[in-house]
Amino acid sequence: MQCSWKSVVLLALASVAIQYTAIRTLTSTSYLLCPAHSNSSSVPFSADPVYEREELRGGCDDERLSNSTRRTQVLLLTTTRCGSTFIGQLLNQHPDVFYLFEPLYHVQASIIPRIHLPSDRQVMLGASRDLLWSLFQCDLYALESYIRPAPTNHMLDNLFRHSASRTLCQPPVCQAFKPGDSWEEWQCKKKCHPLNLTLAAKACHGKPHVAMKTVRVPVVGDLRPLLEDPRLNIKVIQLVRDPRGILSSRIETFRDLYRLWGIWQATGRRPHTLETRQFTTICDDFYNSVSTALSRPAWLKGRYMLVRYEDLSRNPLQKTKEIYDFVGLTMTPSVEEWIRVNTRATNDAQAKDKFGTMRDSAANAESWRQKLPFDMVEYSQGACQRALGQLGYREVQSAQELRNMNISLVLRKTFVPFL
Repeated sequence: MQCSWKSVVLLALASVAIQYTAIRTLTSTSYLLCPAHSNSSSVPFSADPVYEREELRGGCDDERLSNSTRRTQVLLLTTTRCGSTFIGQLLNQHPDVFYLFEPLYHVQASIIPRIHLPSDRQVMLGASRDLLWSLFQCDLYALESYIRPAPTNHMLDNLFRHSASRTLCQPPVCQAFKPGDSWEEWQCKKKCHPLNLTLAAKACHGKPHVAMKTVRVPVVGDLRPLLEDPRLNIKVIQLVRDPRGILSSRIETFRDLYRLWGIWQATGRRPHTLETRQFTTICDDFYNSVSTALSRPAWLKGRYMLVRYEDLSRNPLQKTKEIYDFVGLTMTPSVEEWIRVNTRATNDAQAKDKFGTMRDSAANAESWRQKLPFDMVEYSQGACQRALGQLGYREVQSAQELRNMNISLVLRKTFVPFL
C-alpha cells in the first residue's frame, strides 16, 4: 500500500509530539501549571553534595521556586553573527554571574527532526521555554533529558561549550583554576572535563544572577509565559545588528550554508536557486520582536532592553555600564580591563577568529560595506526595509555611497529600556 504525503506528515507530527511528551515527563512541573508563589527568599542550597532532582527542584508548593527577591535571570536574545558572544562574555566576566552559553542547542539537536515541518517551531519553543525555566531555577539536571548519550551520575561529557562559562571552570565545579586565574577556553575544556552537574548547580545557587544567551528563540513575544511568571525576575537584552552586516558575516562564516550567497558575492551574478528566506527571516524576526517591545506591553515593563551591535562596538564601556545598570550589576575594574583588551585586537589572527571575542570593534561595525556588492545590498534593503527603518539603519543609493566610509549608515537613535 502506498502512503499519501498527508499520512507521512501526520506520522512525522505524531513522532515529534511523542518525543516531546516523553521528554517533558522527565523534566520539571510546568511553570504554566504551578500557581504563583510569594516573593520569599529561596532556601539555602543543600550541604549534601548528593541529592536527587526532586530535592533540587521541589514541587509546586516548594517555596524554593520563588526566588525573585534573591536572583535575577538575564536572557540575551539575538541571532547568529550579531555579536552575542561578546555580550555574553561581558556578563560572564562579572563574579556575581552564573553563565551558560547556548543551552538551547541541546533542545534543537535532541527533538527537532530533519524534516523542517511548520510545527517544528512550536515544538522547539515549548521545549525551550521549559528548559529555560528549569535552568533559571538552577535545576541543571533538566539538561540531561536533551543530552545524548544519556549522562551517568550527573556527569556530562558534551555540554555545548561549557568551558565558555567562568563559573564552570572554577571551584567548586573544577579545581584546575582558582578565582583570579587567567585561562583560555580550550584549557578549561581540557582540564575541567567531564562536567559535574551537581557541583555546577551548587555554584549556580551561590550566584545572584543567572545569565544565558540564545539564538534559538526568534522573538521576545515567544518568552511571554516566562516573563509573566512571578517566580522569575527575567531581564531580556535583545541584541540587533544591521541585517546587511549579519548577511556579510554569515557568508564568510557559514560558507556551505550560504554557498549561493557567496557565489553572488564573488561573481556579481545572483543564482536563480538562491534561498532568500535565509536572509528575510532575520528582518522579519527583528521587526516583529522590536515592534512588540515598542508597543510597551505590561508584561515587558522593567524587563526589556534593546541594544544595537554598532552602538556597543563604538562605545563598549558606556554601553556595558548601561547593560549592567539594567540587570543590576556594578562595573568592576577587571571587567573594564577585559573590555579594553577585547575591543582592541592586536593582530590579524585574533580579529579573524570568527567565534572569538577579540575585535577592533569600532572598525568592525560597518566593515561589511567593503565586502558586499551593491546589487546584493540593494536587494537586501528592499527585502528588509521595515526593519532597517525601525532600527535606525540608513539605506544607500549607489555603489559609491556604499564604499564611502566617511558617512555612517548607523543613524543616531536612542533606545531607552522599558522601565
